[in-house]
Amino acid sequence: MIINNNELFFEINKHLVNDKTPSKYINLICEKPFFKKKPFDLLYNLKRTGQSPKHHPEGNVWNHTMLVIDEAAEIKYKSKNIKVFMWAALLHDIGKPDTTKIRKGRITSYDHDKKGAILAGDFLKALIDDDKFIKEVTALIRWHMQILFVVNDLPFADIHAMKKQSDINEVALLGLCDRLGRLNVDKEIEQKNISAFIKKCNNFI
Repeated sequence: MIINNNELFFEINKHLVNDKTPSKYINLICEKPFFKKKPFDLLYNLKRTGQSPKHHPEGNVWNHTMLVIDEAAEIKYKSKNIKVFMWAALLHDIGKPDTTKIRKGRITSYDHDKKGAILAGDFLKALIDDDKFIKEVTALIRWHMQILFVVNDLPFADIHAMKKQSDINEVALLGLCDRLGRLNVDKEIEQKNISAFIKKCNNFI
């Protein structure tokens, strides 16, 4: 029987790392009492957080996250650290509940990557004592939106800082899962965007 947060972490980790579709287990436990208490309430809140139907026809942030972790499970073997990669996939949008607002009739979540990195750190620190692991997970979350910013030459792009704090190939891998973890996506276009992102980052001096 699971009795503490540390054991919960390792139980969830087992399914994230080993399951073909980890969303099945996460969906199974998400209505348990512990999932509505700290720190798991940070994840549970994703269920109540809407997204732009234009970009996320799958619905709320929880639905999107479940699609993302299943996408990540399919390509996790490409990651240099499966454990870090899968936890980053699970927590990548944990900042959206705090940043989601309706602006001019549109649902937005500006800076959810920055807020998410902080909250993911708080979440993981409540479960385990592993600073290196937490730092690597939060770095991926902090920079997971850079694919959009870099490819579209937006002013929020910061390749220099990203390359100092994280691995662009790991960011690209997470970004691909993020983009594919939606309904009605064009996989070919998304893969081309990831390739363009990696090329721009590699050419950056």
